[in-house]
Amino acid sequence: MAENNKLKPWQGWALFGGAMVAVFGLGLLCSSLMHRDGEVASIFNNRKVKMDKEIESRNDLFESDFPLEYETWLATADSSFNSEFCGQKKVDVLEERPDMVILWAGYAFSWDYTTPRGHMHAIDDMRETLRTFAPMTEADKQQPGTCWTCKSPDVPRLMAEVGEENFYSAPWSKWGDQVMNPIGCSDCHDPATMDLHISRPALKNAYAAMGKDITKATHQEMRSLVCAQCHVEYYFAGDKKVATFPWEKGMTLEAAEAYYDSIGFTDYTHALSKAPILKAQHPGYEMSLQGIHGQRGVSCADCHMPYKSEGGVKFSDHKVMSPLANIDRTCQVCHREDAETLRANVYERQRKCTEIRNKTEHELAVAHIEAKFAWDKGATDAEMQEALQYLRKGQWRWDYAVASHGASFHAPQEVTRLLADGLDYAHKARFAIARVLAKHGYTDAVPMPDITTKEKAQKYIGLDMAQKNADKKKFLDTVVPAWVKTAVAKGRLKAES
Repeated sequence: MAENNKLKPWQGWALFGGAMVAVFGLGLLCSSLMHRDGEVASIFNNRKVKMDKEIESRNDLFESDFPLEYETWLATADSSFNSEFCGQKKVDVLEERPDMVILWAGYAFSWDYTTPRGHMHAIDDMRETLRTFAPMTEADKQQPGTCWTCKSPDVPRLMAEVGEENFYSAPWSKWGDQVMNPIGCSDCHDPATMDLHISRPALKNAYAAMGKDITKATHQEMRSLVCAQCHVEYYFAGDKKVATFPWEKGMTLEAAEAYYDSIGFTDYTHALSKAPILKAQHPGYEMSLQGIHGQRGVSCADCHMPYKSEGGVKFSDHKVMSPLANIDRTCQVCHREDAETLRANVYERQRKCTEIRNKTEHELAVAHIEAKFAWDKGATDAEMQEALQYLRKGQWRWDYAVASHGASFHAPQEVTRLLADGLDYAHKARFAIARVLAKHGYTDAVPMPDITTKEKAQKYIGLDMAQKNADKKKFLDTVVPAWVKTAVAKGRLKAES
């Protein structure tokens, strides 16, 4: 019996040969890693462009030392990708969803709201939107410099030069010939070491407010935190309009709401209903933490900047975009299903969230119109308070859920919960308004205006868009070229840009 357990001579030699092959392979791997480490060290020791400052706003200066990353970063100018719900193309959302004009009546978002394009377009999209535009001679009517905060590495440079508060509180146009380079290298990387770093004070301040030390974040956490500098909920605090994240009480919708309520903050008073409205920005980071990927430690960069190999070099693809464009390098790194199955799973979640979004959006718009009708019938402040608070809560939940880029995939359960709550508050607001109307002798259905197109909805809330668009065209044709010429002359922008 023992004889049968002995290896035959050829089996022993086969095992020996296999072991040698494995050892040789490991040796090659170690050699390769050491060689690549040497290559990386060589790059940093022999950089063609030496940088010893915290911020280098000129993105083009990084090209010679980091050509692969730079080349893929340039590709963020490509706006051709589109999926069923999200993409890189510039889409007029108000045209697709005129109810949103009603929801934002009294706020600049009712003038213009288009989907964001790639990082390369950040400056142009900022200049072109009507939301930031005001006649250049009327500084008091302009948005503050805070609006530039996330659009360029020129921003931390300016903060260092003029002071954080001076940057925020200045009229938006004051920095027109300064903020020129789109979102790029030193927004996320220390120029001298290329380590990930936080270049915006708002995130550092938010961590401090929660009693956390952001300097202790791991490298994997930093691969999301550099994105969290901008893809978050924020507001402009105080007379200085300081960019501030409402995280003091936590990072959920309810925590932000409690924070805003505690300081009596309101973004605007609704032009129709007079409700005190909170306008969500884009809480992508907060929402991602509510989903399964965020809970499992998957970073933003894992999916939006997947690794890529070229010429034997492995690097992060800096063409930041939807993971659906590179399923083989994003989803399939962890999931074994085929690409079409994975894409279908994403769309299924997004469709379900969109279904309830549509209902919530419409009910809120109707509630605002009904509230205006109640005011016109003689409703008092005391009578309307309950309905207005329901409108504030309902619209905040809707906006927080839909303003976050990709939230219906990042955290579909949380999005569904928020939209369901928003729909419930919209219904409660309508019931409350109906009771007020009954007190004033009106029990019929409230007549609804025709708001089936963006133009009709804007006309209903009293906007003169023809004049706004004419002023904006003049601004783009005259002021912006002068800004660019000044920036090039002063070396803030590469000449051919």
